[in-house]
Amino acid sequence: MVDLDSNPTKLIDIVEIGKQLLITRRRAHHVLIANDVAKYFAIIPALFVATYPGLKTLNIMRLHSPETAVLSAVIFNALVIIALIPWRFEVCGSGRRGGINPAAKRVDLRGGRSHLPFIFIKLIDLILTATGAF
Repeated sequence: MVDLDSNPTKLIDIVEIGKQLLITRRRAHHVLIANDVAKYFAIIPALFVATYPGLKTLNIMRLHSPETAVLSAVIFNALVIIALIPWRFEVCGSGRRGGINPAAKRVDLRGGRSHLPFIFIKLIDLILTATGAF
């Protein structure tokens, strides 16, 4: 329930916060979908290339081996989860006041960065290969 304090202009603020939440949520979905697509392009060719050699064309990142591909995707997923926890608190508020954090307007998840998950997975693969882990 919203208390307008007999001031209907507060409704404009409420609508503005709602718009910001929708924009932030949409941008977060874009980031998460890009992360999932990158993980699928790392894991699926690695798992099934022995059975279906045609899937070798899906290995667009040219990962070193199936083992490093899967491990790179798992490490990337863990790092993304760790990175998104503070972001979630910044966007949604700390929960103490139960409202939207004013810092949510400063969150910047611009589109056009969908290539970054691919780059990070490839970098993790290169690090695993260089260190001799596999």
